[in-house]
Amino acid sequence: IEKKLSALGINLPQAAAPVANYVGFVKSGNQVFVSGQLPLENGELKFLGKVGSQVSLDDAKTAARLCAINILAQLKSACEGNLDRVTRCIKLGVFVNGDADFKDHPVVANGASDLIAEVFGDAGKHARAAVGSGSLPRGVSVVVDAIFEIK
Repeated sequence: IEKKLSALGINLPQAAAPVANYVGFVKSGNQVFVSGQLPLENGELKFLGKVGSQVSLDDAKTAARLCAINILAQLKSACEGNLDRVTRCIKLGVFVNGDADFKDHPVVANGASDLIAEVFGDAGKHARAAVGSGSLPRGVSVVVDAIFEIK
């Protein structure tokens, strides 16, 4: 997996510390539940605002991809640094802070889904929810959470 990430030009950041009363991930049996990740890069929030009027569709897809990178950072921490322990991505939840008339939530969600599939291949094929939201924490355009199976 590290070779795939390197080939994609991705250096995983340190897993972000929670900003409230929760943890970044929970392991239960052979599953890892990753808390919602924001489009955070180098300690800075990116892609703030409503998708449609303030954030373009392409930028929202990039935000979802960035959220997925941060999910992988949490997952790596959950796997004690070894992402080869991942056997399956079970589900992604993608929350989009869109304008009231925004309808392309699945397109935004593909930013995260495509990255997970690129990194894990067939094991990256997952169930998904792409949901519109009236607002999201700290004004971000996208939040993504995930469930993985590990060995």
